[in-house]
This record gives sequence, structure tokens and C-alpha cells, in this order.
Amino acid sequence: MNIFEQSALTTTDPMKAYQAALDAWGAVLEPLAKAGHDKVDPADRRFAAPQWEHPVFDIMRQSYHVMSDYLLSAADQLEGVAEGDKAKIGFALRSIIEAMSPANSPFTNPVALQRAMESKGASLMSGMQHLMHDLQQGQLTHTDSTAFTLGENIAATPGKVVHQTPLYQLIQYDPSTENVLETPLIIFPPWINRFYILDLTAEKSFIKYCVDQGITVFVVSWKSADSSMKDIIWDDYIAAQIDAIDTVRAGLDVPDVHTIGYCVAGTTLAATLSILAATDAADKVRSATFFTAQVDFSTGGELLHFIDDNQIAMMEALSAPQGYMDGRFLALTFNLLRGKDLIWSTVVKNYLLGEDYPAFDLLHWNGDVTNLPAKWHRDYVVDLYRDNRLVNPGDMSALGTPIDLRRVKTPTYIQAGREDHIAPAESVWKLQDHFTGPTKFVLAGSGHIAGVVNPPAQMKYQYWTNDSATTSLDAFIETATETKGSWWPDWLAWLSDKGDAQVQATAARIPGQGTLKALESAPGSYVKAR
Repeated sequence: MNIFEQSALTTTDPMKAYQAALDAWGAVLEPLAKAGHDKVDPADRRFAAPQWEHPVFDIMRQSYHVMSDYLLSAADQLEGVAEGDKAKIGFALRSIIEAMSPANSPFTNPVALQRAMESKGASLMSGMQHLMHDLQQGQLTHTDSTAFTLGENIAATPGKVVHQTPLYQLIQYDPSTENVLETPLIIFPPWINRFYILDLTAEKSFIKYCVDQGITVFVVSWKSADSSMKDIIWDDYIAAQIDAIDTVRAGLDVPDVHTIGYCVAGTTLAATLSILAATDAADKVRSATFFTAQVDFSTGGELLHFIDDNQIAMMEALSAPQGYMDGRFLALTFNLLRGKDLIWSTVVKNYLLGEDYPAFDLLHWNGDVTNLPAKWHRDYVVDLYRDNRLVNPGDMSALGTPIDLRRVKTPTYIQAGREDHIAPAESVWKLQDHFTGPTKFVLAGSGHIAGVVNPPAQMKYQYWTNDSATTSLDAFIETATETKGSWWPDWLAWLSDKGDAQVQATAARIPGQGTLKALESAPGSYVKAR
């Protein structure tokens, strides 16, 4: 009788039998596991649990790392393949490799095996319930959906909707100081997501931060597309930005406004500024701030892997029946860019281990998807991402006016995320190559979301500035000054430098008290529409 037969006969307790079998195999595999231990990546959180140190599972993770490195290296060394195609192959291969991780299977993940044995299968039953729920809703769940309520503990900064169109609601926020800057601020968030990424919990809210610094803040809340918006195109979003600017100017009786454009809304703001300049209306905007926004998509990052004729045809097929692109498909696309963190970690924690979902405001927002008008989405992907037409003067037009970014002389603050995988810092940097007015570039630590939503009180990350004239991002970084913490105070100082005149926070500075009447309380109804 061999050692494995003996181990199985020595106990009828499943947990003990399981451990005995593991130990028996471990005795055999331990020398081999020790010999290859240098193949383990200590930074890979998927295999950080102590259970992976057992020789049986150590061999598995070592084999996985060796296979992964070999396949990715082989793909990178392919000859006779265009660099763009090679990048697509590498991305697809990396996605497959991430899916093949032994951490993703209940049969090869020692933590999941142990949890299942200890809970007598309850963890797997709980995980199956989570899986069935996600299959029914067609979307991964990342957080406890009952933990947050709009207007109560998220998107709760007080204010009123003071203007509404079929495309957007305009929210004005209550002042919290006796005096406010004379020039108000309009924030244009991306319509690919909900606006409250800038108004999470009170401690993280950029909107509340601005209000508390004595700024009259307006925010555009875009409508999630439905079938009535099938003919909406980019011109409509540009017209909406101009309408919001004119509405605030008239409502507060001010000559100009400060503006912020985040991501795709920043790309649109660049076009809006060009059109305003072409129509002798550039003085309506005193300053423009861009959060992780691109105008030159030649180095547009991993999203370019999803842009070819086949992908475009698939997008059209998915959106044609209803006239809009379902936000769940977009969420999957963005999740694939960080598959280990946003897909497979959820599979392990919530399906394999059966853990309850955390109450995490950022993940709650991430799962609150929006739909996009089909025509706008296709044109954006083709004209900007694939063909990169926005940077060619006069190649694109909107509202009957050719777009030439060289016309933009508005003072501009440009924020990029050093680890941004959606709008790479190198791509955001290029905005300076096309505007002709004064620009300030700031490189923030972290990525597309955390690099923006980084309140000063948390003292997280860092940012880099450089007053020297540099011609590339690498040159900027090489001589930049690093400052610990949030870049928000740096932006506030820059904004105040554009005019620090103040007025009393009375009359029209209070939502609903001027010509702009209150329609409903913030955060409004558009953000709640599904």
C-alpha cells in the first residue's frame, strides 16, 4: 500500500483526508517546488495567500508564470507582423492568459478549496448565487448595490437642477461660503459614465471641494441614451456645451465662465472652444481645464485594440436594433483593460470564495452604466480613434463650422494620470501641441479615475509639475518637481490666478433664486434613469 492510499484510509473526515493527500503529494513535490521558487512573482496578488506556498499549488503557480512569460515573449518577438497587429495579438493573448490562471478555478485555487471544505460547500453555494444574479443582469457586480442611494450618501452635495434639455440637466450647487468667485465654474463630465464620479462621498467629492473653496459650481448631468436619441451626433453635445455656457452666463449675468472637461467631454470641450473662437465668441470662456482628455489619438492606448473594421461592424450590429449602445458592453470593454483587477478578482472573491460584496463608492459608480447614442458612438470611434481627424485643421466640422484646434488661445490646465490605461499620459500631453494659448500640464499619480479623484485630506499619491519649456513627456518627467498628495490645491491656485474678484453668495448665486428657477433637487432625475 503506497502513502497516498494510506493517507486516504487513515481518516473519514473530508477535511483531514484532503489535507493528508495534499501533504503526501507535498512531500514528493517539495524539492521541485523549492528549485523553481525564483519563478514566482511576489508582486502578483493573485497568488499572495499563504496557501499557495504548499508545494502542490506552488508548482501550479510556477508553471503558470513560466507559461505566461514564454507566450507573451513569443508574441512580442513575432516577425513580419505590423506593430499595431502585434499589440492586438499581445492584448488578446494577455486576456486569455489572465483567464487561464489557476487562481480562477475552484479546483486549483487552494484558498477556494479550503473555504469550500471549511464551510461544507456553503461558500460555493453563495458564489453560485452571485454568478446567477450576474448572468441575469448581464453584468459583473463589484459592490453591494444596496449600500448607496443617490442624493443621500452618494452624489449628495446640495443643489438644484436649474435647466433641462432632452440631452442634459444643469445642476447648480448651494454655496457654502459667504462670498464666491465672480466667475462661475461649469463641469462637463463624460457621458460614458455618470457625473457623480466627481461627487462620491462627501470626503471624496471634487464638486464639494470646489463649493467649499468659494466657487459657484454648475455640473452637466447627461441623459443616458434611449431609442429617442438614435440620431444624436457629436454636434449635439457641442451645442449642449455652448448652451450650458450661455445659460450660466445669462443666469448669473457674468461675461465668462471657467470650464472643466473630463475624458470624452474634454475632447468635446476642445472642439467647442475651437468653434467659439471661429465665431468670435472665445471670450465666453475664461479658462479651460482638461481631466485625462485626448485630442490626438495616435497614441490612444489599449482602447485602440478594439478599433478595426470587424469591431466597428460588431458595434453597429449591437446598437442598430435600439439605436444606442448598451452601457453593459462598454463596461465590459473597460473591464477587459484591467481584467485581473476588474474581472478575475471579482470571480475569485465573489464566485469562488462566496464573499459578500463590499460597500465601495467608486465600484458602485463603475457599475452604474450609461448607454450611448449609436450614431455618436460610431462617429467617435471612427473619426477620432481610428482616423484621428480632430488634429487635422478643418478636416472635421460641427454646427457648420470647421474645427481647427490652433484657434484655441484660452488659458488651459491639463491633468493626466501617469498610470492611465484609458487616456495615456503621452496622449493627453499632445493637447499642448495643438492649442496656441498658455497651457499648464500636470502629471498626477495613479490612473484615469483615482488620479482625478484624489482629495487633499487623504494625502495619497503625488503629482509632478515643471515650469521649464519641455517638448516631450519624458523630458517633462526628467526635470519635474514632485509634490506629495493631491493636485487639487495646485489647480485651485491656477484658477484663482485667472481672476480672484468675489461677490456675495446671494440672489442668483443661490440655486433657484435668480432667473434660473429650481426644477428639482440635485442630483436630478437624469442620473437616476436606467
